[in-house]
Amino acid sequence: MILARQSEITTAQRLVVKVGSSSVSGENVGQIETLVDALAAAHARGTQVVLVSSGAIATGIPFLRLEKRPTDLATQQAAAAVGQNVLINRYQGSLDRHGITAGQVLLTAGDLSLDAHRLNAQRAMDRLLNLRILPIVNENDTVATHEIRFGDNDNLAARVATLIGADALVLLSDIESLYTRPPGEPGAEPIRHVPYGAELTGVKFGEPGVSGLGTGGAATKASAARHAAEHGAATLITSTANVAAALAGDSVGTWFDANPAA
Repeated sequence: MILARQSEITTAQRLVVKVGSSSVSGENVGQIETLVDALAAAHARGTQVVLVSSGAIATGIPFLRLEKRPTDLATQQAAAAVGQNVLINRYQGSLDRHGITAGQVLLTAGDLSLDAHRLNAQRAMDRLLNLRILPIVNENDTVATHEIRFGDNDNLAARVATLIGADALVLLSDIESLYTRPPGEPGAEPIRHVPYGAELTGVKFGEPGVSGLGTGGAATKASAARHAAEHGAATLITSTANVAAALAGDSVGTWFDANPAA
């Protein structure tokens, strides 16, 4: 279905929610429970929910006794291997409070580019959702090469939304909405609504990865939103703190209308 307005997000049959590294690791690890509570509420009303979660590398860093995000590929892969295990256990521990079982799905860009791999991933995701499992998707950072240097799960989330035919995509980070310029600059104004096909003329995006944990930014989120909207998934960009309001259809963040012809 095509969602005509933000309040209709509660009627979505399939929903993809993406959360960034800085929202679920380090001092913000406690936000996992808030996020899970909102996902569980959507799941309880019958929505098929997929979570795309960054954070494997950021979660693994302290377990490797590192003081900051590693720059070499091998150590990034090691951090991802440890962190993914810890991260999925944190999610499942929180989901247990709602009687929901998670399914871990690790993908690379190649998995969604090759026909046979993409169809296999689609079939697996469909089956998980129809069994009322909540898939938790991440890039397969332990074996990825080119993809790991970008660490951009916004694009992955948009492609997952397209893969499963989601009605809506919600991109969560530590910023409440898109702004006309970096929110710390004078004159920055929130962008609340982007009609389908509208250009973000005059918008100035800042540099990504300001937290030192994640690597995405406003530009990658806007690009991902446009991709998902083009393929029929209305997209909301907002903060992780707003997740309950976002999934309840409240007016928060930046809403991108979906292609009505998708």
